[in-house]
Amino acid sequence: MLESHIPSGPIADKWSKHKFEMKLVNPANKRKYNIIVVGTGLAGASAAASLSEMGYRVQNFCIQDSPRRAHSIAAQGGINAAKNYQNDGDSVHRLFYDTVKGGDYRSREANVHRLAEVSVNIIDQCVAQGVPFAREYGGYLANRSFGGAQVSRTFYARGQTGQQLLLGAYSALMKEVARKNVQLFTRREMLDLIVVDNRAVGIVCRNLVSGKIETHTADAVILATGGYGNVYYLSTNAMACNVTAAWRAHRRGAFFANPCYTQIHPTCIPVHGDYQSKLTLMSESLRNDGRIWVPRSKGDKRSPEEIPESDRLYYLEEKYPSFGNLVPRDVASRNAKEWCDKGHGVGATGMAVYLDFRDAIDRDGRDVIDGKYGNLFQMYERITDDDPFKLPMMMYPAVHYTMGGLWVDYNLMSNLPGLHVLGEANFSDHGANRLGASALMQGLADGYFVIPCTIGDFLAKAGPSKVKEGHAAVRAAEKEAQERIDRLVHSKGSRAVDDFHRELGKIMWDKCGMARNAAGLKEALQEIPRLRQEFWEDVNVTGSPGTFNQVLERAGRVADFLEYGELMCRDALERDESCGGHFREEHQTEDGEALRNDDKFCHVAAWEFTGETTAPVLHQEPLTYENVKLTQRSYK
Repeated sequence: MLESHIPSGPIADKWSKHKFEMKLVNPANKRKYNIIVVGTGLAGASAAASLSEMGYRVQNFCIQDSPRRAHSIAAQGGINAAKNYQNDGDSVHRLFYDTVKGGDYRSREANVHRLAEVSVNIIDQCVAQGVPFAREYGGYLANRSFGGAQVSRTFYARGQTGQQLLLGAYSALMKEVARKNVQLFTRREMLDLIVVDNRAVGIVCRNLVSGKIETHTADAVILATGGYGNVYYLSTNAMACNVTAAWRAHRRGAFFANPCYTQIHPTCIPVHGDYQSKLTLMSESLRNDGRIWVPRSKGDKRSPEEIPESDRLYYLEEKYPSFGNLVPRDVASRNAKEWCDKGHGVGATGMAVYLDFRDAIDRDGRDVIDGKYGNLFQMYERITDDDPFKLPMMMYPAVHYTMGGLWVDYNLMSNLPGLHVLGEANFSDHGANRLGASALMQGLADGYFVIPCTIGDFLAKAGPSKVKEGHAAVRAAEKEAQERIDRLVHSKGSRAVDDFHRELGKIMWDKCGMARNAAGLKEALQEIPRLRQEFWEDVNVTGSPGTFNQVLERAGRVADFLEYGELMCRDALERDESCGGHFREEHQTEDGEALRNDDKFCHVAAWEFTGETTAPVLHQEPLTYENVKLTQRSYK
């Protein structure tokens, strides 16, 4: 039985009540505890800095050469907060409601309300750190709209919001590194979780420069390692993003929740060739001023400036008049796919739609649009060699964010005591679809405001871990990680690692992508085990283990993706309904919207690993909605 530890009482009082009821660690005792934080993105850096400032000793592990290179920098459009600066009717309750509705009623109410509550504090924290948010002429912080909301609550720094927020968290982290209260380990990849007596007490990692296997023990472990979007091979994620840390924790006993929930972002630069290694996101904020359209006639190959207004189909504005181009990401993505599949797509492949700024430039002037989105326009032009001030951008949906992740309770602790999970690596806040500008909000909420309170409750109750480096379980975990690496480097088959990854990605995109059906998922569940077996028999891993070896790095990650992809498809097949980004073609309304089955599937699906040759066990956490009404989601 999963115990979410949601506090009792009115939802607006739960977090305050819980903070008072939790046990505390007094300031002198905090120095006795050591905490491992894996990841230095927004969630990891903010958590490491905050815990260090409170007095805990922190070890922080970073897969990149600097925390500044964490993938959080790629977030462009903004961060939500219920400040109501625009006086347009926003409130904590409205942000809470929009997030629950945007997630298609598949998120945990109490977590989402807490997120909305602390959102207002995040902005104050970041402004105090010097984050250069955009401002109005009079000096007040500016806001813009994002999909799934009818108010302007998104704070932004042009198209670089993630980078600027990360620099704020990075500065706080490096201050603590300078104080020698945070020990920073760069170029380390977590390979396994160390568990002793059903408590997470450390990690095994590989030094990516020297190739050396290391073990580190602590009183608690925090994973802030991002999502699993690269299981599709082509995604908007950085190439180093992977599922290994979370998957290894899952194999050690942590439940994996809702793995089938993957968000497809509607505004990405389309695929240009068979050998492309990643895709590029264009910020959702562009939909504030850009209008999305396709030619009304199938197969219209005229250049966009030759197509008159009467021949343009602004399909989102026509179908969803209340929200228009600012419908949530899953809705916008499915509609783009629908019109491209009907033959109205543009570009050489026909798998793209236009995002047009002509009307906005005519209305506000080029300088105003350049001030809002200038760096995004430059990025688009450098990649495509088209000037978006003169021609519409071409867009198509791509894999972006993952709402599934390790299961956590209200305290952000997994079912495995001592293992806490933050940001995109956990499942908790977004349901079946994340609203834009909520990823940065959740990462910083978890790191700055939630985990500093809740981890003390665990440590006060559990006490220090007495496990040291020489413990038998530590040595056993180290030995297993080394044996797995040795098995990989002794694989001298005929196929490259990326060849297997690309084939897996095609299976996942075709059978478990923007749309899924039972037949395709069953096929994937036959194809992925076959591909995994072939991987271990015929993969070619060059070089040696005790050196800098990027082929070996990728091989380990792809091996985990091959296991994880099967769990994704199994979860998608088990969830016999449509909700948010999980769109089962068998379950849709007459006008093509996701059709939920609340009677059978209003729950969190949490999977337990039982072995490589046995099926995982499904556990369910029922979702109860006391403050919002379960209704068919509509943005018309």
